[in-house]
Amino acid sequence: MAKLALLVSLFVWVVSLLDFSQAISSCNGPCQTLNDCKGQLICINSQCNDDPDVGTHICSNGGGGGRGGGGGGAKFPPSSSDGCEAFGNLNCKGKLFPQFKCSPRVTSSTRAILTNNDFSRGGDGGDPSECDGKFHHNSKKIVALSTGWYNGGSRCGKKIRITARNGRSVLAKVVDECDSINGCDKAHAHQPPCRNNIVDGSNGVWHALGLDIDVGEEPVIWSDA
Repeated sequence: MAKLALLVSLFVWVVSLLDFSQAISSCNGPCQTLNDCKGQLICINSQCNDDPDVGTHICSNGGGGGRGGGGGGAKFPPSSSDGCEAFGNLNCKGKLFPQFKCSPRVTSSTRAILTNNDFSRGGDGGDPSECDGKFHHNSKKIVALSTGWYNGGSRCGKKIRITARNGRSVLAKVVDECDSINGCDKAHAHQPPCRNNIVDGSNGVWHALGLDIDVGEEPVIWSDA
């Protein structure tokens, strides 16, 4: 009987290990392969996150579970769409991307996704910046904001404060719009429309925040300075 009990215990232990190895992670949960993440999430930098090619914004809208803000630095409040819903979809290279005229409400700590943009001539930003019709050196601390936050250019030339999960923050000047309505053409460097919660920062912004540009996307909070 003792041997049988030992065998049963060993079997239960092995099964539990198998269940754990097949666990599916939610937003910001740990992962090693694409199969480790739920639904349309993908594994980026060992964490489950939105798929930039598909254009999902599950994690950026607070979906899933996982560690949320994490990091022990800045405190990230729960995000909300505030009734800002897509009004249509743009077909870009056979994929549909949601179009937004609005962005989540701006507060003293607005959640956003920081992406990286090349504001120089010939860069991936396409045409010159909307605010001044000029190209800019990427060492400058500058950003483009999603259409709703850009608000018809009302923030042009103004500073916003961006804070990363590591607690570091930077002041950056708004010089352009990250178009959440139009895209997939020469003016937008053939890129799809931006999501409605994007702060598109230069290399200078990423470096000032101590972030790895190769990661591609980082959750941040921002506010008007």
